[in-house]
Amino acid sequence: MGVLVAAGAGVAAANPGGASNSPYVALGDSYTASPLTGTSAGPPPGCFRSVNNYPHLTAAALGANLTDASCSGATTKEFSAAQQTDAGTNPAQYSALAKDTKLVTVGIGGNDIGFSDIVKSCLSATPFGSPCKDRYTKGGTDQLRQRIDALAGKYASVLKEVHRRSPDARVALVGYPSVLPATGPGCFPAVPISPGDIAYLRGILADLNTRIQRSADAGDATFVDTYTSTVGHDICQVPGTKWIEGLIPTAPAAPVHPNAQGSAALSRAVVATLGGSAAAS
Repeated sequence: MGVLVAAGAGVAAANPGGASNSPYVALGDSYTASPLTGTSAGPPPGCFRSVNNYPHLTAAALGANLTDASCSGATTKEFSAAQQTDAGTNPAQYSALAKDTKLVTVGIGGNDIGFSDIVKSCLSATPFGSPCKDRYTKGGTDQLRQRIDALAGKYASVLKEVHRRSPDARVALVGYPSVLPATGPGCFPAVPISPGDIAYLRGILADLNTRIQRSADAGDATFVDTYTSTVGHDICQVPGTKWIEGLIPTAPAAPVHPNAQGSAALSRAVVATLGGSAAAS
């Protein structure tokens, strides 16, 4: 998803070695790129892509040869068009795909529904009511759920193009982790979102992950559930237990994004879902 401090992109290759050394391409947004969690993983600097992100950790675990095309701020549009950042241009992410690619992970959709704007607009000065929900459902139509519904066609197009460019690849659609507490009212004022809006936004994230899973099922792809394994490690937890940082990070990470522990958890979910054979040639 988008980085609150900046947006960006870039394509970088890494070869962690291993038995298979099979070509693996990672496409995605900042939840894939994992900004500020470690050393930059390649140009341009505006991508904020980290060597600690789940593609790099997954490549190391599977012994795969990674091309990481993920970029902070990316939407599905940046898969087919170059992305301009404050510090360089990232090529269209599809350009990283090749006929001999054997594994593709795709983590996208949060910016298509407006993640950064949602975070900003849902901050509240008081714990009363549900001002964020009221804003997005004004007039009786839920704008965010409309945006999620619109992702069905976008995911279908993405998977079709990935399969076309890399016909022999196993393809995985990676869901989003547990950003907010799975139950309860949240942690106002540490995270200044009203309890009513916590419940609403929790439902929006659940609907987004459901859409991703259905799209994977319909598009000859594997869904990777990163939500279940990250419950209890959301933005309201104490440092060390928290895998998703809050508005003011307590560990190196972008606000409201996974820290290094969170990225490691996402990688474990990918590896557990795909298995060691995923990167076999």
